[in-house]
Amino acid sequence: MAWHLRLHGVGNASAVELGSAMATIERDGRPWLTIDCGGEGLTAFLAHYGAPPPALFVTHTHLDHVAGFERLFVANYFDAARRGRTRLYVPAKLVPLLHQRVADYPNVLAEGGANFWDAFQLVPVGEAFWHDGLRLETFPVRHHWPETAYGLRLRGSVVWTGDTRPIPEMLARHADAGELIAHDCALHGNPSHSGIDDLEREYPRALLARCLLYHYASAADGEALAARGHRVARPGELVALNEPTAERSEPA
Repeated sequence: MAWHLRLHGVGNASAVELGSAMATIERDGRPWLTIDCGGEGLTAFLAHYGAPPPALFVTHTHLDHVAGFERLFVANYFDAARRGRTRLYVPAKLVPLLHQRVADYPNVLAEGGANFWDAFQLVPVGEAFWHDGLRLETFPVRHHWPETAYGLRLRGSVVWTGDTRPIPEMLARHADAGELIAHDCALHGNPSHSGIDDLEREYPRALLARCLLYHYASAADGEALAARGHRVARPGELVALNEPTAERSEPA
């Protein structure tokens, strides 16, 4: 099997030209698991694949990562073949926040008779979950407020940090099998996001060499990060991944 990470957007909330930070893990050229559902990111997804994501993982509920859900609800609800079939993996502590952000609106349809979650198969998850026969891991990151943002690991293949400050202790545990690490990084950090000085100070060189930096502020900032010798994610880029070494379930 061939595994890849397709980057639908790599920018921060203000970098519309770079697209909202969102990616899809592909298996044999098909979308396997999509990470987040930003507005620009969903547009890029639909333009490439021609259909909505079959499964998603949500890292956190800031709007640049979940603003596509209203459009996704409409696409799923009015398609009988898709209604209730899209798996939506959400860390359990984020479920109330996601409901408040995207689902808690009176009469999701003007005609009535529909609940927002009718369009999805909502799966609250803890430290790990199973998807399509493989075990994935989740872990809390440092973004904005405790226990409101989570990273994702497909062991041996890829780690997606989501929006975060440096997390050396988490990556020592959840990125110890040679994974590509897609990491939040801007040219300048702030209390919710990593800057390149932060990563260079807190991460060993060997770990930085596995990092693919995204969530930066502009194309010029991306070039500045690359000029410092780092690998920088680009919108629409397709990145080859190693075959996962994650635990597999027995065939049914």
